[in-house]
Amino acid sequence: MKFLLVSDTFPPDINGVARTLQTLSRGLAKRGHEVHVITTSEGARDENKKFGVQVQAVGAMPLPGYDGVRVGFASRNYFTRHIESLQPDAMYVAVETIMGCNAIRAAKLHNVRVVSGFHTNFHTYSQDYSVPILKSAATGYLKWVHNCTARTLTPSESTATQLRELGIENVGVLGRGVDTDLFNPDRRDEALRRSWGADGSTPVAIFVGRIAAEKNLPLVVRAFQCVRDQHSGARCVFVGDGPKAASLKEEHPEFIFAGARTGEDLASHYASADVFVFPSLTETFGNVLTEALASGLSTVSFDYAAANQHVRHGENGHVATFGDEPAFLAATDAALAHWQDVELRNAAARTAEKLSWNAIVEQFEQELAGTAFAFAS
Repeated sequence: MKFLLVSDTFPPDINGVARTLQTLSRGLAKRGHEVHVITTSEGARDENKKFGVQVQAVGAMPLPGYDGVRVGFASRNYFTRHIESLQPDAMYVAVETIMGCNAIRAAKLHNVRVVSGFHTNFHTYSQDYSVPILKSAATGYLKWVHNCTARTLTPSESTATQLRELGIENVGVLGRGVDTDLFNPDRRDEALRRSWGADGSTPVAIFVGRIAAEKNLPLVVRAFQCVRDQHSGARCVFVGDGPKAASLKEEHPEFIFAGARTGEDLASHYASADVFVFPSLTETFGNVLTEALASGLSTVSFDYAAANQHVRHGENGHVATFGDEPAFLAATDAALAHWQDVELRNAAARTAEKLSWNAIVEQFEQELAGTAFAFAS
């Protein structure tokens, strides 16, 4: 079959949505489908062509107030021409921006059924960027966009429940896998640990993600400070980049800022740490959590999204009730107190071994093909 995927973000962009879409598109191509992607990332074309994925980049502009994020401005006429030329069996629209909306409108004009993806809680970001008045408007817009499609896929049951409560119909859960060939405890690098000033008796706490307001950075800092209070020699590492990186680095010279990392380099950073701190409250899933589990880390997170699905408190990680900051800090203390707990860390890695991307791609294929066949009948 012939599938068209539309997204504002795609590798080489560094974020969970981009990596997920690349994995899904390559997986579909590997299963024999013709896969086309329309995105804003100009550098993605040649690399993905090797994997059977045809990428076409469109013009884009920065998202105001959110450094490093671009939104495409492909028109409905652009998508109309593309659909007429390509004749896709089904489309997957991964964004609710103007580009995604135009893609959906063009598809409806040509009787192409569309599956949409809910990957990012942008409607909740307004509170992190001091514009709460936008939340209501954004929520109404999301409901309208997704209800224009045949089905909406989201990565966790907790997010699916939230969407149903907002009035979005035909919501399904498409989980996330993790590449355990890439992310695993064997990536631990003692030379990297030494560069951080850590030896075998030194715990290392790590945060991986975009260094931006919606990641609950003040609680990351408080958790890191708790780590240092418990163990004066502990090292605390931020991996990632974003609009808050420069100011955070200036305010906290006691922490290590490794910048954005990808591939095997990222995997080594995970595995060379001991405790993973992730207090974000805005995730639809949180790929970094399962990558940390796969790397054999003792994880600390709020009990929702990926953590709710895959972490059993005290057995393979640590969780706190959603939004309960004292409980999160207590969980951080517990994780640090048992940072050398081999049984817990092995259990974390075993949990991730069950999260196969092959099964996720197969389900995605069925979601797209099922919609196309249903329409044809």
